[in-house]
Amino acid sequence: MRYLHTMVRVKDLEESLNFYCTIFGLEETRRRESEAGRFTLVFLAASKDKDSFNASSAPALELTYNWDQEEYTGGRNFGHLAYEVDDIYETCAKLQAAGITINRPPRDGYMAFIVSPDGISIELLQKGGKLEPAEPWLSMANTGTW
Repeated sequence: MRYLHTMVRVKDLEESLNFYCTIFGLEETRRRESEAGRFTLVFLAASKDKDSFNASSAPALELTYNWDQEEYTGGRNFGHLAYEVDDIYETCAKLQAAGITINRPPRDGYMAFIVSPDGISIELLQKGGKLEPAEPWLSMANTGTW
């Protein structure tokens, strides 16, 4: 398993970039805009992490800017922790066997979500790209929120 990023939602992208980059000293490593999803993702890393890793694989802070504004309450501005795993199906089966609910099953062979006992969402991402979709995950419904 490898730590990937922590995601936070921001109300003002430029103000947040000024804080995290100009003042705090993080560096932008990549950016993704989704017209269909109406959001912008900006990944930031500390300079030593950026220098130690390929910039796109450095542990990161993901700023998520939703184009349609909403008021974030109840910790909604904090998104999730993300970890890359060698085999998402094996990892989810192991977690499930330990009594952990798979809130968003890896139906696509790539991404799943679980929630910590304290309500922190944890995203699991398949290393090296998607696996072939497989049961029981393929037909498993989402459970709760994440």
